[in-house]
Amino acid sequence: MNALDGPLQGLSSAEASFNSAAEKVSKSFVADPQHPQDQVSISDAMVALLNSKNDYEANLKSLKVGNEMTKRLLDVLG
Repeated sequence: MNALDGPLQGLSSAEASFNSAAEKVSKSFVADPQHPQDQVSISDAMVALLNSKNDYEANLKSLKVGNEMTKRLLDVLG
């Protein structure tokens, strides 16, 4: 198992979560843009969008740190 597998899986999971929440938000406005169907589910979906954004950023930072650590290790060993 590679040390970068976790952050890569996290990025994929955050992207899937973001896409799912974005689809829910967009569908709520399709029928009647002036009267969204359910304000609570829209609020939940917006929170999910923000959470997935934060998850993506955290996993991306982990990936960058892991990559930098790998580079430093190769410099030390090489």
